[in-house]
Amino acid sequence: MQDDSHDSLEMGGIPKRAGPTEPLNGCHGGGNSIDNLSTLSDLRDAKNVDNFSQKRGDVNQTNYNNHEGIRKDNNSAKKESERMTEHHVKQDAAELGIARIESIPKPLKACTVFRETPSGVKGQSVEPHGVKNGNLNHHGTNHVPVPGSISIVNSMGESSEDSRAVSATAGETRELEDTLASRGWRRRRRGGVAERVLGCYRGVRQALLRCLEETPIVVPGLVLTMMFCVTIIIIIPTTEKNLSAHVGELAVVCVVLCLCVSLLVFLPCLPTLRRCEQMLALFIWSALFITAIVFIFTGGVITTWEQVAFFLFLSLSVYTILPLTLSWALIFGIGASVCHIIIISVYVPITRPGTRDLAVQLVANAVLFVCVNCVGFFHLWLSECACRKTTKSRETFSCTRFKRAKQKRDQEHLLLSVLPLYIAKELKEEIVKRLSDKCTGADNKPNFHSLYIKQHKDVSILYADIVGFTNLASSCTPEEIVAVLNKLFGKFDEIAKKNGCLRIKILGDCYYCVSGLPDSIPHHARNCVQMGLDMCTAINKLREATEVDLNMRVGVHSGNVLCGVIGSLKWQYDVWSNNVTLANRMESAGVPGRVHITEETLGHLGGAYQVEEGNGASRDSALQGRKTYLVIDPHKQDSTSTKSKASNALMVSGKIKLRASVRMSQYLQSWHSVKPFSVLHQPESSITGTPTPLSNPGQPQLVTEPISRQTSCKESRTAGVLENGSAETLDIDATEQKTTKLNWLTLLFYDIKTEKQYSFSEVQGIHQSLACLAFIFIAVFVVQMLTSEKNLPLAVSYGVTFPVQLMILLVVSTGFLKQSNSKISSSARLVSSLSRGVATMAVLRLLLVFTCLLITLLMAFLNLVFLPGDNCLNSSYNASALDNMNLYTVPYYLYCCLVAMLGVVVFVRMCFSAKLFLLTLAVVVYLALFLYVYAPRSDCLMLQLYPNSSSKPGILKNPKIMSGIWLAMFYFTSLILARQDELACRVEFFLEKCFQKEHDDMETTENVNRLLLQNLLPIHVTNFFIGKDVPNQDLYSQLCESVCVMFASVPEFKDFYTESSLNGDGLECLRFLNEIITDFDELLSKPKFNVVEKIKTIGTTYMAAAGLTIPTIREERKDSDVSKNNIRSMVDFAIALMGRLDNINRHSFNNFRLRIGLNHGPVIAGVIGAHKPQYDIWGNTVNVASRMDTTGILDKIQVPEETAQVVESMGYAVTKRGVIHVKGKGELATYFINTEPTQHS
Repeated sequence: MQDDSHDSLEMGGIPKRAGPTEPLNGCHGGGNSIDNLSTLSDLRDAKNVDNFSQKRGDVNQTNYNNHEGIRKDNNSAKKESERMTEHHVKQDAAELGIARIESIPKPLKACTVFRETPSGVKGQSVEPHGVKNGNLNHHGTNHVPVPGSISIVNSMGESSEDSRAVSATAGETRELEDTLASRGWRRRRRGGVAERVLGCYRGVRQALLRCLEETPIVVPGLVLTMMFCVTIIIIIPTTEKNLSAHVGELAVVCVVLCLCVSLLVFLPCLPTLRRCEQMLALFIWSALFITAIVFIFTGGVITTWEQVAFFLFLSLSVYTILPLTLSWALIFGIGASVCHIIIISVYVPITRPGTRDLAVQLVANAVLFVCVNCVGFFHLWLSECACRKTTKSRETFSCTRFKRAKQKRDQEHLLLSVLPLYIAKELKEEIVKRLSDKCTGADNKPNFHSLYIKQHKDVSILYADIVGFTNLASSCTPEEIVAVLNKLFGKFDEIAKKNGCLRIKILGDCYYCVSGLPDSIPHHARNCVQMGLDMCTAINKLREATEVDLNMRVGVHSGNVLCGVIGSLKWQYDVWSNNVTLANRMESAGVPGRVHITEETLGHLGGAYQVEEGNGASRDSALQGRKTYLVIDPHKQDSTSTKSKASNALMVSGKIKLRASVRMSQYLQSWHSVKPFSVLHQPESSITGTPTPLSNPGQPQLVTEPISRQTSCKESRTAGVLENGSAETLDIDATEQKTTKLNWLTLLFYDIKTEKQYSFSEVQGIHQSLACLAFIFIAVFVVQMLTSEKNLPLAVSYGVTFPVQLMILLVVSTGFLKQSNSKISSSARLVSSLSRGVATMAVLRLLLVFTCLLITLLMAFLNLVFLPGDNCLNSSYNASALDNMNLYTVPYYLYCCLVAMLGVVVFVRMCFSAKLFLLTLAVVVYLALFLYVYAPRSDCLMLQLYPNSSSKPGILKNPKIMSGIWLAMFYFTSLILARQDELACRVEFFLEKCFQKEHDDMETTENVNRLLLQNLLPIHVTNFFIGKDVPNQDLYSQLCESVCVMFASVPEFKDFYTESSLNGDGLECLRFLNEIITDFDELLSKPKFNVVEKIKTIGTTYMAAAGLTIPTIREERKDSDVSKNNIRSMVDFAIALMGRLDNINRHSFNNFRLRIGLNHGPVIAGVIGAHKPQYDIWGNTVNVASRMDTTGILDKIQVPEETAQVVESMGYAVTKRGVIHVKGKGELATYFINTEPTQHS
């Protein structure tokens, strides 16, 4: 263990992973027989891999005798280490949920060249080594002789030395060739046809799916129109003998059918046509409108109820099955209705002036058109509202997701730039586990805190100290010190990265790093030695250019370490072991400008460098009995000319030279070192998110699949940050594979849990659907009152059903009224709770909706039963009797049934199976009634309109036949709408669930990452670096005026630490140190210590400061009050540390004691380092506090005189120790603080 001078760390490591991968020895194939030439290529490739592996093995054994050779060897070793850890990286990536395609190099494959052998003898074949006469070679692979003389050569054009020729007779060769050719031809013929058919099917399927995805409404509209046209084309020839009277209708229907078929064929092939969705909708509607006009004026007498069903369908289609906006739908829907009313009101009085109840029938037509337009408007309004809501939620979520993704990315980069991947992963899993235990209420507190330390063998440790930096710092301001340190250590970080080293910590002006962590590197000693030489070279150039007396003293030692983090706050990756302490000694006993190495390090160099005797024992007695060496730099340059040029360059117009700090700053600008966390502010285009169904907001999909192509931009982004890890994210969730969520036929979720959640989810706006159904009910009632005979059954039926409908509507609507429950009666509260139950309870909701729909569907035809006319075909009925029956009511009851079927559609969130049941039941009953039960009334109506047998009506004028057609059309239309609504609702539900899940996951990840970051950096420092929209060009530095700094060490732990096989080479000792540090960290969670911030641990020394955060406006007080509050908090914290250590001693039967030093004053806080940024504080206050600890006494809190005066004024008793010598400060009067305050003020 190291001493307590706070100049360096002690001990560290992780277990060694697998060594570098061995060169490939060959490719072992299977034992299957082959019948084509590909096997020769495979065997050739395997042999070439053998040759390549052998050559690579020879290269790896080459000795390196100069600097460039070492660099190349080091790069080769790094590549080997990357290949070795590739499997571990994949496992880590799978566990962390890395959505990224690994850049795995493809296996080497030699190029193949087929040419004739030099002998030129035909009928011979060349086989790889071990293959002869079709027998298995040593790889276990069969070989079949191939006609012709063939030589297999590698990519260099050289013949394979191991291949041998095997002769075969010409007859055998020709027979084999014919057999293989025959078999291959048959297979190719069968396979070619099958592949073409399969490819054709896949192409058509993809085109149709793309068409349905981009035009989901136009395709059903086209199909429905085609069904109608085909039905008309089939019915007219089968029911009419005189086709000449229906030429017009047939011509128009055929033209519309051809156009619809053409559009359906070209839609999948023409993207431009799919983009003109509204134009297609208008075209289809125009074709149907022209067809309807033709139907009115052909086929017979024009009546007031003529083609009302067709125009009802036209008005409905613009709102439902045609993709028109609400304004255009209103224009065309109302326009179609008005056109029908105008045509009938103008044409019928002229052609049939004696039409009975013309005005009444026109009013009934108007009521029907108003009802259909209102229903269509309501459905389209609900759809657009749902679409706008979904789009808004998507946009909001997308924006939030983007911001959270950026913040999450910055947090993870911040975390992974400080800790290696495997440590960060373990710490994150521990935090997630801790949070989950809190949520579940589990309280299984372990006996020991978690330890994140592992042993690692065969590493090299480098300690480097900047000689002369203390004198330079005395002439610099704190801001200049931070800038100079960041430049210097940033340069050292770049050198460390180039040489395969990992910087561990920065301790003042001391820099130390390790090679061989976290992954093993064979040439770790060469890496550290070369890094030390490069550091000395960089400082030499700096000294020659600026004439500032600086130099580097470097010490290197090789051995085993323990590495990881200790404590629960402000984690810093560290190493511990006696080897680390020895490396520190090597640095302190070194020579400025030279690299001082031990005998163990020399043994790992393999003669790569020349060395000379180091005589380290003469400069440090702790090295007695050890041989040390000084490395001779093979590229040491003469700097005379450089020095003179630099000296002249830094003169200012022949005047006096600038200050040393200014000269340093000017020269260091040329180094262009990386600023801390600069990677966090790169362009946002490289941010990638978790694949979600957000790619096409207009057409949501329920199929999720990973988007791996976006991850390529991550590689360049993180290459410069994660040099201490091997992955790019800390996501725990694995990438979700492509899975289908819905059954395409039933529209049910495959996941039963999701289906239950959807079925029992709350339904909003059901009162609106009930209100629309009530409007349909009223419209049906008005039409029947206008066209039917006013009788008692009509009054009784509506007198009973209307109050039921009204009561259900009022009950459901009550819960949606924005009223205060305190102002309504208990009965009203009961009704309101019942209303909320309808929205939340699926069974109750379904029961009420079924009741209302059954009433409406029943009342659409019920009163037709009580009307006379069942025996109208009897001869006793004459023309006047038929006129008195008002038989025109039969078509209007049909229209009432059509409108009533639309009532099922207005309940958007009702399950599709229930809608299917009700619609099927209704259409079956209606068809039975109009085609069989009340068919005689339709015949009587035709007899009344066409009394002469010679003038028979056309099929389009027959209400019985057209009733069947229109019932079927409205049935299929309602089913299409019901299915579209069901799909849209399920998609919306699923997306909301996905949004909520991803939002929760992002919040959890953000909270976990934030907890991790709080354990790395102070919160205000973390907020400074993350969440920026513009690149931060400034270093983080902050001058804090009133800060109290504490150093608390456990010097006796140095003697307690031992390394043996019994304690895991010191691992159990570090476990005990981890318990001590973690208990100290737990004290910081108390509110009374909220101003205390842990800075770091240096071996067994605990460093903390109070007063680093900037107070808010409400917290601003006088400087004296702030200083006293900080000192009080720190003194109380120091006393609490001593009490906590006493408690640990009682439970562990030890007798450790603390030695504490305090000081207060101004400090400069900042972040330095390029690739492993580190938060630290500097200044005279920090130096004095450190000396108060190192010169202190066990169980005492030592403070300088100025701090003692403030402490005594707050009520604490102090005892004067006297004047002591403090290194770098001279003679100082110090005091001890009594652990018990005499009073509180």
